[in-house]
Amino acid sequence: MNELDILRDLLVIFSGAVVVVVLLRKLGIPTIVGFIVTGVLVGPEALKLVNNTHEVEVLAEVGVVLLLFGIGLELSLSKLRRLWKAIIIGGSIQVILTILSVVVIGYFFELSLNATIFLGFIIAVSSTAIVLRGLSSRGELDTPHGRFVLGILVFQDLCVIPMILAIPFLTGWGGSGQEAAIAIGKAILILVIVILAGRFLVPRLLEFVARTRQRELFVLALFLICIGTAWILSQAGISLALGAFLAGLVVSGSEYRHQALSELIPFREVLASVFFISVGMMLDPAEVVQNTGSIIGLLSLILFGKFLIVFLTASLMKLPFRIRILTGAALAQVGEFAFVILKAGGGSGILDTGLYNNLLAAIILSMLITPLAIAYAPRLAREMCKVSWLTQLMKVKAPEEVHAEKMKDHVIIAGYGLTGQELSEELLKQNIPFVVADLNIDNIHRANRDGRPVVLGDISSPQVLIELGLEQAGLLVVAINDSKGTEMVIKTAKQINSSVPVIARTQYADDTASLLAAGANEVITSEYEAAREIRKRVTNFISNSYTT
Repeated sequence: MNELDILRDLLVIFSGAVVVVVLLRKLGIPTIVGFIVTGVLVGPEALKLVNNTHEVEVLAEVGVVLLLFGIGLELSLSKLRRLWKAIIIGGSIQVILTILSVVVIGYFFELSLNATIFLGFIIAVSSTAIVLRGLSSRGELDTPHGRFVLGILVFQDLCVIPMILAIPFLTGWGGSGQEAAIAIGKAILILVIVILAGRFLVPRLLEFVARTRQRELFVLALFLICIGTAWILSQAGISLALGAFLAGLVVSGSEYRHQALSELIPFREVLASVFFISVGMMLDPAEVVQNTGSIIGLLSLILFGKFLIVFLTASLMKLPFRIRILTGAALAQVGEFAFVILKAGGGSGILDTGLYNNLLAAIILSMLITPLAIAYAPRLAREMCKVSWLTQLMKVKAPEEVHAEKMKDHVIIAGYGLTGQELSEELLKQNIPFVVADLNIDNIHRANRDGRPVVLGDISSPQVLIELGLEQAGLLVVAINDSKGTEMVIKTAKQINSSVPVIARTQYADDTASLLAAGANEVITSEYEAAREIRKRVTNFISNSYTT
């Protein structure tokens, strides 16, 4: 093969991606879907514009390494500590229920126990890359459902370590209890090394490089940490992608995290697009057509089953109905780590060829559907929340009775974050009656400690708004970190009491028009207020500097 053929393949891939993504974006279809469709079209099974996919797969693996390294950077160990409930409780419930469900279903299809457990490993993991990319582009990473999704994804990704280490025992390539203990010990040792490196070694290395003030050297150091850590861990049987994710967590604990992110983004975006295109290349349209019934049946079982399991997981954690739907839609697919697990078990014969091919097609199709599911999940949640018997069935009860429905001309505060705390303090000083509603149990405990009248409930639910006395309220203040959720609250509130004034807070100025259209009387934009405050302070600084 000519050494320059890879350049021709990249030219075809990027040209096709630009055309396909632009066309699909005009139809409102997410970018990631465009990349996967591009891979299907230019790949060796459709238009055959790119026949030798080996080099593309190598670049794609580098791309997913950088992608997962970037995700690890964005998470940080401190953020993971704040999400411990979602990670440990939510993640463990979801993974265990998924594996058990696959084992039960596999029993009826007469699959062996080892094969069903292996299938459970594959189906339990969702796509960290696609889901976080989708939520990030919609500004939903810091929403209640975004944080819950993130926690479960982190647990899934960490579970890949013991899953891969367990595969030799499932396939018959290993099997003694001593070897199992060694494998578990290896996984624990890896995590300990990563944590210690993040605390002691990496910050010193980055500080040493940063002191040179050479940007190129800093970028090289980042690649050294990313690829070096991934490669070292791969020698211990851990996938490159997971190693890169752990390396990102290591760097995220240093003060150079933001600089690392800014330097990494251009490389990450380009090579990550190659990864999604390579996923599309794995799909054979002819085989999908030939086995349509089996693939669609398997795909439906995976999507519907995982949706129900995630929905049940969120229900067990007493999360509101809307968040259960949003998280279920976001995590219903099978993720990129499934390919890593499949590769680790490749050649063992644990899955027959027909099931393997159908599963591969179903996984890729599930990833293809995910961006669309994330985009349309809020609409699904909005429609399902209108079904009164369903919302009453799933309703979360308040920990204590506030009797807000007996109040009159009071203020309803949605959210007890910093805004809710400051507002309630001011209303208390002015002796104005108010009630607070929140979904975060930590905020509920904080409000109780502060002596505030508080209710645990989904403020977007009509029943909760009625119990908060919205029909007699003098003002509704919505201060939650979810622009779509805020819009839903406003619309629901206006349906119950069209005359109630609503003041809403949002992060981005782009959300202002939709919130005003929903019925908000005033919208406070964090982005705008911060810009105005900076302008004011800079003007004062310049004015004082010139006068002195």
